[in-house]
Amino acid sequence: MAKVTLTVLGSGSRGNSLHLEHAGEGILVDVGLSARQLEVRMAEVGVDAGQILGIILTHEHGDHAAGLKTFIKTRKCPVFATNGTKDVLEPSVAMADWRAFEAGTRLEIGNFSVETFPVPHDAAEPIGMRVSVGTTRVGLVSDLGYVTRLVVERLRGCTALVLEANYDEAMLHAEEKRPWSVKQRIAARHGHLSNEAAAKLVEEVAGPELKELFLGHISQDCNRPELARRAIEEALVRAGRKGVRVHETSAGEAGPRIEIES
Repeated sequence: MAKVTLTVLGSGSRGNSLHLEHAGEGILVDVGLSARQLEVRMAEVGVDAGQILGIILTHEHGDHAAGLKTFIKTRKCPVFATNGTKDVLEPSVAMADWRAFEAGTRLEIGNFSVETFPVPHDAAEPIGMRVSVGTTRVGLVSDLGYVTRLVVERLRGCTALVLEANYDEAMLHAEEKRPWSVKQRIAARHGHLSNEAAAKLVEEVAGPELKELFLGHISQDCNRPELARRAIEEALVRAGRKGVRVHETSAGEAGPRIEIES
């Protein structure tokens, strides 16, 4: 058994970043918050930024990579990204210690074994991942328009899941600030997951190993945390996994440090 500490530093359209720690070593997944905000939030929750072994980017969109250039000026660590993601970002972040790979590659970073897999999203080469330390497995899918069979296969057997539940279908349809073209992009096959789609995924992959589930990328305008939670908790009941703890995340503040152990 291996204990992993998971901290969602921010999740949403205003910025995404997540920290995983084991035995004093850590990795960051995405740096979509400003470097200053990342430093402040890590300090608030007791994350040692000096122990970060590397940054893994899921894709190049600003809410996942905007803080990269400034952050690595003071926190020297390698940046792991798919070839497609690197090609988009490298011209503006040329000083990074890039470690490029193809989606589907397994990365070994300290004690972390990171199995990457492609996901459908409107980015160059976006990925999800399953991070393992011993028998503790954390599955992460941040932005994806629909659930592929590969996503289901990679998320089965996880101890913890970090899963997008971006929008409520009725709220997205009724929302008046966004033009119809933007709504179409969000709901498209390379956009984001609705509460209903996320719930179907949870029902399919939740097994006896699953202990913690984090709801991410919840839209401020087209969703409500309580709607996302209700959909997921009902799915867990249908899957016979009602003992799983469900955590809501926010772009506005870091969540608590949660210890995960298989």
